[in-house]
Amino acid sequence: MTSPFDELPKNQANYAALTPISFIERAAYVYPKRLSIIYGSYRATWAETYTRTRRLASALARRGVGKNDVVAIMAPNTPAMVEAAFGVPMCGAVLNTLNTRLDASVLAFMLRHGGAKVLLTDREFAPVIEAALAELDQKPLVVDIHDPEVPDGKSLGALDYEALLAEGDPEYAWQPPDDEWNAIALSYTSGTTGDPKGVVTHHRGAYLNAVSNILNWGMPHHATYLWTLPLFHCNGWCYPWSVAERAGINVCLRRVEAKAILDAIRDHAVTHMCGAPIVYAMLINAPAEQRAGISHKIYGQIAGAAPPLAVIEGAEQMGIELTHVYGLTEVYGPASVCAKHEEWAHMPVEKRAERNGRQGVRTPLQDAMTVLDPDTMQPVPWDAETMGEIMFRGNITMKGYLKNPTATAKAFEGGWFHTGDLAVMYPDGYAKIRDRSKDIIISGGENISSIEVEDALYSHPAVMNAAVVAQPDEKWGETPCAFIELKPGASATAEELRDYCREHLARFKVPKTFIFREIPKTSTGKIQKFALREIAKSAEAIE
Repeated sequence: MTSPFDELPKNQANYAALTPISFIERAAYVYPKRLSIIYGSYRATWAETYTRTRRLASALARRGVGKNDVVAIMAPNTPAMVEAAFGVPMCGAVLNTLNTRLDASVLAFMLRHGGAKVLLTDREFAPVIEAALAELDQKPLVVDIHDPEVPDGKSLGALDYEALLAEGDPEYAWQPPDDEWNAIALSYTSGTTGDPKGVVTHHRGAYLNAVSNILNWGMPHHATYLWTLPLFHCNGWCYPWSVAERAGINVCLRRVEAKAILDAIRDHAVTHMCGAPIVYAMLINAPAEQRAGISHKIYGQIAGAAPPLAVIEGAEQMGIELTHVYGLTEVYGPASVCAKHEEWAHMPVEKRAERNGRQGVRTPLQDAMTVLDPDTMQPVPWDAETMGEIMFRGNITMKGYLKNPTATAKAFEGGWFHTGDLAVMYPDGYAKIRDRSKDIIISGGENISSIEVEDALYSHPAVMNAAVVAQPDEKWGETPCAFIELKPGASATAEELRDYCREHLARFKVPKTFIFREIPKTSTGKIQKFALREIAKSAEAIE
């Protein structure tokens, strides 16, 4: 039986596809003269940035780029990256931001697998891009991005980025997607085994996550956002679109270095920033003279399995109010938040840091987050002890993996997105990661959380960075092996750290081996545990 409610039509007057591109149009309309981008000596307003993104979209369209065509970009956190977040999807194309630390063969795989039709590339990366292009039978149109802030690199392209924009119409009449489910971006996971997987995200999810970021953080109008988080990482967690909606300022940084970050915070009165624990640790441990003169409050988001208590406490002492978020490329970046409670503010700092170190609860516009037993798909008890797998469900979840139906089906098995992260649920309904499923150390039949051991090590005053992995052991099967980076000027021996761990951990959890060396990390600051496992297995793994 037809209901009169069902007879009311959806039409152009009462329905529009959600797309984050709409945010820049409104920012330029309402706040045309407000600054949109600061980069070195470069300044642009929202009206100017909107014009440039329309030129980019128009120029791409005139060269035959349209719906579902992939446009890749290889660049650091520069204005071109911000512009691409709008200009590429504005013509219906799919944006593929490339990780600037990858080698040529992996980049070649991504360009080939994604079928990039155009590649925008900063000249700094000419050597690795040239090698990647040499591996391709079918090459994209290459456009060089010349950055006046750095010396010239080799030109690889048919034309320059500014010349491409000059081809475009500044009044380009872009249209929202005909379906908000259309792909907006292609982001490759930095998988440690096999080929990377191409995560496809859509306009609806990008729009909702951009708004969810604002609600989640209480981000005000005209916030000044510092780009320490790589824009290639999950499209900067959708913050290019969030900042546009707030008509804020994008402070772009080519290099993520302590002095450059602290200078930018001081010079531009930065209010918001995001990053991995290592970024905040870098600031906390910077020389006092570099930190001098910063007296205003800064809001920082920190992501990772579990930020060390020392980082949370150190940031607080420095005037940075941290909010812990958690997510993956497949859920557009942050999809959960450790939402704070007023009563936590009155707790001792160590207890407060412990509360704030959990992965927490779903973000405002994500439908659901839970911890399930991956075998039974039933919720684990809220006892802070029973481990299960964190899973998400909702609009802020990928379409799937490009050209990989098997991996897509596995990721969505049982109607939830499986993260692979093992966690417990606390009695208050907050989740806390215990480990990645592949990072659990099984020693003599006992499960050891590498994160728990790392937390103990991070609390030692001499330790700046710590990573714990499994090391093969004839008697126990596996034992913990700790990799340590000491703070500048600090000293500690393996025996000292072993004794310290015995005071804070059950004896079987104490690392058998300590290795003092630089810890390899990804470009987003994540520790490359797969590389550490190989070192731990080798004969060179000695104290």
